Amino acid sequence: MRQIFQHIKGDRVIWAIVALLAVFSFLPVYSASSNLAYLYGDGNTLPYLLKHLAHLLLGFAILYGIHKIPFHYFRGLSIIALPLVIVLLLLTLGQGTTIDGANASRWIRVPFVGVTFQTSTLAAVVLLTYVARYLSKIKDKTVTFKETLLPLWLPVFIVLALILPANFSTTAIIFAMVVVLVFVGGYPIKYLGVILGAGLLCLTLFVLTAKAFPGVFPNRVDTWISRVENYADGKDTEADYQIEKAKIAIASGGISGLGPGKSVQKNFLPQSSSDFIYAIIVEEFGLVGAMFLMFLYLFLLFRLLIVAHKSSSVFGTLLVIGVGLPIVFQALINMAVAVELFPVTGQTLPLISSGGSSIWMTCLAVGMVLSVSANRQIKKEKEESEENPLDILSETI
Repeated sequence: MRQIFQHIKGDRVIWAIVALLAVFSFLPVYSASSNLAYLYGDGNTLPYLLKHLAHLLLGFAILYGIHKIPFHYFRGLSIIALPLVIVLLLLTLGQGTTIDGANASRWIRVPFVGVTFQTSTLAAVVLLTYVARYLSKIKDKTVTFKETLLPLWLPVFIVLALILPANFSTTAIIFAMVVVLVFVGGYPIKYLGVILGAGLLCLTLFVLTAKAFPGVFPNRVDTWISRVENYADGKDTEADYQIEKAKIAIASGGISGLGPGKSVQKNFLPQSSSDFIYAIIVEEFGLVGAMFLMFLYLFLLFRLLIVAHKSSSVFGTLLVIGVGLPIVFQALINMAVAVELFPVTGQTLPLISSGGSSIWMTCLAVGMVLSVSANRQIKKEKEESEENPLDILSETI
């Protein structure tokens, strides 16, 4: 066991939180997948559990491999990866996949493997790493808005524009995280106001264009508007079916829950193993399980802030905030949707929900955070191993 831990670097608490979330995920995923098993199979839930296990194993392999890479390498890698991500987003958008008549071109099929991959999740990590690199480069420098427009904001708006037609919620989260990151990175607030206005203007133009030419983006904007309207009006319509079932599941859970595997609403709630898995967790594990899960994510946020604060590099600090904060933010949004604090967004619960793309990119982000933490740990170990010359002289005498 000691030999295993010798190969694991970085914040041990973050390792423990991630491992605990992954182990816990098997219970709700196995329970919620029974609905999919009866709808699309012979009722056997074991294949879904094995698939989730495979996703987690590959995710932890990515996490382990990434955390071994010195974090300063990510500066250059982000420059190389950003054009590749843009190409992948173009290919994904060009597939024109539709679900129930709505444009949902979010996945790309990997050739010769047969698996689908959601490119926007990779784009988020790469873009935020790129932004962190640029902010660390201009740190303590006086810059004008014109100077930052091409190297900073143009890539941001290109990536967001390619994600927006099929996935508004992911676009909004990435944009919000970029704004938080540039604010923390010391970007002038007066320029940040211009960016917020430009983002709102671009969104308005997109909505108006989609309304004027409905054949270009089939029904997607209508879906966004209906979700917001239904949330605001509180109407009990067919569009609210998911959230109504989620509220029933939460109400049924009570304090201690119905018990593992005893959820009833998993048989009626669509996306019960992904987008609405938190409702199933509350139904089976009650308020106690719900609060414990929320505590783990908030504790993860606390450890992320510690790693960011202790980093000896500006890039390291911004990298931890850029790729680590969205994990907790996405988790809180997923929980808020389940209890109807937010409109339905389609965001998964990191490391808990089924789905390969989400798990792999979360592990990639955590690996980058642990790489920053490991760098400080390695430096500290080297300093402790170096003997003081005065001590050596005293021993000789």
